[in-house]
Amino acid sequence: MDIEQKQADLIEHFVKRASALQGSALGALVADATSHPSLFAFSEILAVPSVLQLEGTDSSVYLDVLRLFAHGTWSDYKRNADRLLQLVPEQVLKLKQLTVLTLAETNKVLPYDQLMQELDVTNVRELEDFLINECMYAGIVRGKLDQLRRCFEVQFAAGRDLRPGQLGGMIQTLSSWLATSDNLLVSIQEKIKWADSMSELDKKHRKEVEDRVEEVKKSLSLKLHTVSRPTLTSEGMRRSTLNLVE
Repeated sequence: MDIEQKQADLIEHFVKRASALQGSALGALVADATSHPSLFAFSEILAVPSVLQLEGTDSSVYLDVLRLFAHGTWSDYKRNADRLLQLVPEQVLKLKQLTVLTLAETNKVLPYDQLMQELDVTNVRELEDFLINECMYAGIVRGKLDQLRRCFEVQFAAGRDLRPGQLGGMIQTLSSWLATSDNLLVSIQEKIKWADSMSELDKKHRKEVEDRVEEVKKSLSLKLHTVSRPTLTSEGMRRSTLNLVE
């Protein structure tokens, strides 16, 4: 089963569970979802009405935890740890994996120093082990570890849930890309037409040159034929006449 299908199945499973629960009973579900080793998307769970109803209640902390895993990073958790639940090791691992995905959204070359700071990793060996064992083997990211340049070159990274307000910017970016693509397509089509036109002109010119060459060949052939025909001199005409008289 590929990672996308597995994600879809897990999301459907947790959405169904969340739809059947209310209030503090959602706490166990949030803990399970944010600890699951193969689940990296949470927006569908956040959209469940019973989950949204946690806002402003004594159980709103579960909603905050879900939002953290949907959009936040390990640094966000450390800044707000006093008002959030203490995370278990599985949740810490998951949040650090999601942090790598967030960093990969904006930069395809991630310096080791930045990664170690964001992930609270103390040395390069530990960082590389984390990237290999917990990110690349998990299928959420692919890339190259460059020890000489001390960086991780990202080749692929799974997308995270869209943050509030991010959809508008994404739509604008896609619209601009579409407009640029349309303009490029028009330019390419115009160049193709120009190339076709030049090709036709070239064919026409070539035909004219070939016709002219044929005319010159015929003219030269005619002149050569005329020059090569025997001509009678005056003395020859006189002798021919005498022969006829005799």
